[in-house]
Amino acid sequence: MDKMDTDFEAVRLENPDATSPVLLICEHASNYFPPQFDGLGLSEEVQQSHVAWDPGAYEVMRRMGNILNAKMISGCVSRLVYDCNRPPEAKDAVPVRSEIYDVPGNKDLDVDQYMERVSLCYTPFHKQVSQAINWAKLEPVLVTIHSFTPIYFGSERETDIGILHDEDTRLADAMLAHGERISDLKIERNEPYGPEDGVTYTLQRHGIERGLLNVMIEVRNDLIQTATQQDEMAELLSDMLQRALSTLEELNAGEAS
Repeated sequence: MDKMDTDFEAVRLENPDATSPVLLICEHASNYFPPQFDGLGLSEEVQQSHVAWDPGAYEVMRRMGNILNAKMISGCVSRLVYDCNRPPEAKDAVPVRSEIYDVPGNKDLDVDQYMERVSLCYTPFHKQVSQAINWAKLEPVLVTIHSFTPIYFGSERETDIGILHDEDTRLADAMLAHGERISDLKIERNEPYGPEDGVTYTLQRHGIERGLLNVMIEVRNDLIQTATQQDEMAELLSDMLQRALSTLEELNAGEAS
């Protein structure tokens, strides 16, 4: 492997002066492979596929950020190099196999090589999230945006939108309640993944540990392929989120009175 190239963005903060308390996060926004990794030995087709990133998720996040006037943080390196929604001790943080694909460039890494990935991707990403929370004028609301493939190991997935949570269900409960009222899409709790799959790390580290409202949104990626679809999805998710936050604010006001 060539000398480690660090002259690129590992994480990006957008709309830093936003007025909304919502902090939008997209861990798997990019399928960029730094040149020293030589695409991890993967074909161009695999590098462009959903195993390398979450297609459409970044575009939906950007549109939601504009609607909500929210800060946005995105990971700028493929999750196959390092999955920023996993802690360094997780076995799948640097996967040697993703779904049906072997990842040759991730096999037999020594400790130094592994820690280079941590320093390159994980550390700057989570440092940026922590800073955005610490410097916020209003108590942040964490919302992570993901997409998932409609076909997984040959099986079709019927879920359109997943609203995921860990032990803190407040925001997810409110979003699910409003989603049922305003959309005909199949919106489900903790689908197609749940906390048992290890997907709520960002929520745990930055939301639950601080007592902040938090939720993870998964959208089936065939529903957000075009700009029009992305606009419509961003409008729906922003509407669900705003209604949910209003409901929680009213409940808190009622409890305080």
